[in-house]
Amino acid sequence: MSLFLHSHPLASFCHKVLVALYENATPFEPVHVDLGNEASRAAFLSVSPLGKMPVLRDEARDRTIPETTIIIEYLDRYYPGADALIPNDFDKALEVRLWDRCFDLHVQEPMQQIVAERLRAGGDPARVVQAEAALRKAYDLIEQQLGDHPWIAGDSFTMADCAAAPALFYSETLVPFVNQPRLHGYYSRLLARPSFARVLEEARPYFKFYPYRERLPARFRPDEAAE
Repeated sequence: MSLFLHSHPLASFCHKVLVALYENATPFEPVHVDLGNEASRAAFLSVSPLGKMPVLRDEARDRTIPETTIIIEYLDRYYPGADALIPNDFDKALEVRLWDRCFDLHVQEPMQQIVAERLRAGGDPARVVQAEAALRKAYDLIEQQLGDHPWIAGDSFTMADCAAAPALFYSETLVPFVNQPRLHGYYSRLLARPSFARVLEEARPYFKFYPYRERLPARFRPDEAAE
């Protein structure tokens, strides 16, 4: 096995890369990072000195690749699948990269800010309100962008959709979609996508650690689903 992905099943940015890997059935070995375990933490920091997940290690090419977008670009270049996640057409590729950035910066970041404030002692309600407003603004932009297309950058599933799936999965638990039928339909298609469905199934045992787990759909709360 050449590729090793250092990640955690609950982390949304790890989900983004996993969707890309599963989308094209790219062979890889998952390396579960447990930051609470000294040995696991030390091994991870030897690969990722900044401590950021996920990180892809390619033993065949002796390369270590951080950052989700760069990882997917790398996979698309050196381990391409049947369907390119980044179009060959330059203008279309720019649009995919733009929306990939939009989901990372304008959905993931405010979503993570809200979660961080819940975890932080004496969390700042004003920051939560600001982050919620940012998510609503992002939702409106996504609603407008979708138009009549099934995916965010057109008719094909791309890297931008890999970014969208986990970002929207978590953000919807914090700020639900309201009066955004295209976004709601898009989200439903993402949930039904086999690559993302597999990611969520693998993450399901860990959702009990999500700070807003009570807002997840019942099927993603293992203890309640079994009742």
